[in-house]
Amino acid sequence: MVDVTPKEATFRRAVARGRVYMEPETTALVARGAVTKGDVLAVARVAAIQAAKRTSDLLPLCHTVAIGAILVNFDIKDDHVEVEASVDTVDRTGVEMEALTACSVAALTIYDMCKSADKTMVIGEIALWEKTGGRSGPYRRTADAARSGDGSGSM
Repeated sequence: MVDVTPKEATFRRAVARGRVYMEPETTALVARGAVTKGDVLAVARVAAIQAAKRTSDLLPLCHTVAIGAILVNFDIKDDHVEVEASVDTVDRTGVEMEALTACSVAALTIYDMCKSADKTMVIGEIALWEKTGGRSGPYRRTADAARSGDGSGSM
C-alpha cells in the first residue's frame, strides 16, 4: 500500500463509464420499467453507491477514502445502457477505483436484473473518463482514444 500520510488532503473527482449491450427489446423493457425483477436503474444506482463505499474491502491495496458524493447516471440507447459513475472526495488519494467499481457493479446489476429477458448481453468499455486532483494532475479521456482503445487523452 502506498504511504499517503505526507500528502495534503485536496479535492479529487473521478468519472468512469461503461456499457451494457443488449437487444433493443431489452432496452425497451428497461426504459418502460417492465423488467420482471423491478426498477433496473434504481437498483443499479443503489448497488453502485454501495460498491463505491466498499471498494477498499474488495481491492486489497486500495485506501479507504472519505467519499463526499457519488452520482450515478444512465443513458438508454437502442442497443445498450450507458453507465456513468462520478465520485468526489477531499482526501489524500484519488477515487478512480471507487468510480470504476461503482460503474462495474452498476453494469453487473443491470445484467443480473435483465438476464431472464436477454442471454446475449455483454458488459464492456468500462474505463476512467476523467480525474481531477492529485500530483499527476487532471486527466480526460478523448472520444478518439475511447474508440481506438488507447488510454491516452488529456484535458
